[in-house]
Amino acid sequence: MAIIVLLGVLLLVIAGCVCVVWAERGGPRWVRVVATVTLAAGQLMRYSGKSDRRSEGDT
Repeated sequence: MAIIVLLGVLLLVIAGCVCVVWAERGGPRWVRVVATVTLAAGQLMRYSGKSDRRSEGDT
């Protein structure tokens, strides 16, 4: 079951990356929306990783 979930997440990540590249080349509106969501999710993940490292160093 866990493998199926991980494969689903992997497929979503790959599809998001494809949409980012396609949006850079002037894709349709829905592709630009998916690309924006993908980039925002990446920024959130990056920010959460930085805050985790900060909290580990404070203790």
